[in-house]
Amino acid sequence: MASITRSSAHLLLSLLLHALRFASSQPFIGVNYGQVADNLPPPSATANLLKSTSIGNIRLYGADPAIITALSGTGIGIVIGAANGDIPALASDPNSAAQWISSNVLPFYPASNITLITVGNEVLMSNDQGLISQLLLAMQNMQRALSAVSLGGKIRVSTVHSMSLLSQSDPPSSGRFNPAHDGLMKRLLQFQRDNGSPLAINPYPFFAYQSDPRPETLAFCLFQPNAGRVDAGTGIKYMNMFDAQVDAVHSALNAVGFKDIEILVSETGWPYNGDPNEVGPSIENAKAYNGNLIAHLRSMAGTPLMPGKSVETYIFALYDEDLKFGPASERSFGLFKPDLTMAYDVGLSKSSQTPAAKTPVVTPSPKPTSLGWCVPKAGIPDDQLQADLDYACGQQGIDCGPIQPGGACFEPNTVASHAAYAMNLYFQTSGKNPWNCDFSQTATFTLNNPSYNGCMYPGGST
Repeated sequence: MASITRSSAHLLLSLLLHALRFASSQPFIGVNYGQVADNLPPPSATANLLKSTSIGNIRLYGADPAIITALSGTGIGIVIGAANGDIPALASDPNSAAQWISSNVLPFYPASNITLITVGNEVLMSNDQGLISQLLLAMQNMQRALSAVSLGGKIRVSTVHSMSLLSQSDPPSSGRFNPAHDGLMKRLLQFQRDNGSPLAINPYPFFAYQSDPRPETLAFCLFQPNAGRVDAGTGIKYMNMFDAQVDAVHSALNAVGFKDIEILVSETGWPYNGDPNEVGPSIENAKAYNGNLIAHLRSMAGTPLMPGKSVETYIFALYDEDLKFGPASERSFGLFKPDLTMAYDVGLSKSSQTPAAKTPVVTPSPKPTSLGWCVPKAGIPDDQLQADLDYACGQQGIDCGPIQPGGACFEPNTVASHAAYAMNLYFQTSGKNPWNCDFSQTATFTLNNPSYNGCMYPGGST
């Protein structure tokens, strides 16, 4: 009897430690830190802010020593960048690359957890043939400089591309790289395969919605319940634009023989404000996109072509950049304000993982006296249930911790089981109204308590 107690205690402790690690920092969630602004908080304040969140990585567009130093000892992964203007020198002179590493990496590493160096930003889309022709050599010299100081296997080298790198992306199975860059892309990808570095891409469902501003497109882009879109090439039904765009990149890699290359989402986001003529910017849409994206990443569902693992994703951006040119939306992507308060809550703060539920603005109507629990209907496919799961867990006041690794309801680790818990929790938290258990007609009520073992479903009599 004593040995059983010790085993149980050991198992409980292991699950607790797993859960704490998962909650404290999530390596697949990152944020971009742009600095085209004159009102940013001190680097030390930014470091403290990041430590108060579950953000596991930060991407800089340069290599600001004050920020890198401030992040020392935090364990937060840091992506630093060599600017487009640095490429000619890096390509023409290996000593320039060695000096870059000497100035921007060696004084800080390993206390500051530098994980990746991006050489240039969207160079192939710049139409600057001089830069384009020098990009690979600059990356190679940067890699050699790292290897010369025994960091070749510890810090990776890549470059960042926009989605326009693809000449075709819809449906996802048709994803192909622009043939104008075919030869260079194959050489770049061979370099990245040889050195274990990722293909960094900037997918923005926001821009996809701007080009197709229908309500069904907005729901598809925001991870909200929708009818989905079937890829005629594979028969896969996609329930959100993010997965579709990432899988289009995967298909493009597969088409040129590099499907083993890791994909890194170096930028994605949604603005909370814009000019009157801009379609899509709003606090509601920004909160829905970023909150549901985070919930989708935390579900570890992956994408249909790359299931079971979340793509490392960097949300744009940590703060607004008030000195940027262009439409108002360009200056309205920040998750946090310069005073370190949230622009809107997407569930990143460790101290407020379960914010107070917001009462929905609906017309009151009489409720049945006993609705019981809200669960998925029989026969609903996993792709639709995953969309329901992402939507429910992305809403304010919904704590999906019990279905995350180490949680009481994580096992069985299936989409159906996790969706059932999340959909019921959403129903119970949102007022127990019949319309809160609809999920595009994929849910129903039951009077049979779905709780099992130590997994308790809230609900019952209303």
